[in-house]
Amino acid sequence: MTYVMSLLLFGLVLGLLAVASNPSPYFAALGLVVVAGLGCGVLLGHGGSFLPLVLFLIYLGGMLVVFAYSAALAAEPYPESWGSGPVLASMLSYAFAVGVVSALFWGGWYDFSWAVQDEGEAFSSIRGDTSGVALMFSEGGGLLVISAWVLLLTLFVVLELTRGLNRGALRAV
Repeated sequence: MTYVMSLLLFGLVLGLLAVASNPSPYFAALGLVVVAGLGCGVLLGHGGSFLPLVLFLIYLGGMLVVFAYSAALAAEPYPESWGSGPVLASMLSYAFAVGVVSALFWGGWYDFSWAVQDEGEAFSSIRGDTSGVALMFSEGGGLLVISAWVLLLTLFVVLELTRGLNRGALRAV
C-alpha cells in the first residue's frame, strides 16, 4: 500500500507541475483532471470511500464548465504542448524547486503519516467519511446555502464577462 500511495503522490506532484507550467488552457484542463483523479486516489488510500467519489464527480463537472469556457475563448490554432521548449524548461525549473524544498523537509515525516482512518474498524457499519457528510448537512446548512449562493453569483459574473458585445459567449469568427 505504501508503494501505491507513493506512486499516487508522485503523480500528483507531476500533474501539479504540468498544470503550473503550461500556458495552454487545453492541456492545463487535462492536467487538472489528472490531478483531481490522483488526489481522490490519495483520499481513497487513507480510508475514505464516499468523499473521494463525491469530490471527483463535482470536480469533473466544474472542470467540464471550465474546459468549455477556455475552449470557447482560446484562439490558439497551435497551442503549446508539454514537450515544447519553454513549457519543458519551466516544468524542469519547477521540478527543481520542488526537489530543493522537499530535500529541506525530508527528515522523518513519513514515520507517522501513513495511518488509515478506519484501520481498526473493519466490520463497522458507520464509516468516518459518511458520518462527516451527515454532520456537514445537519450542522453546516447555513454555510452550504451561502456556498451555493456564491457559486451562482460566480456563474453570472463569468457569463457576463464572457458575453462580449451582446453576441453571446461563443463569438463568431
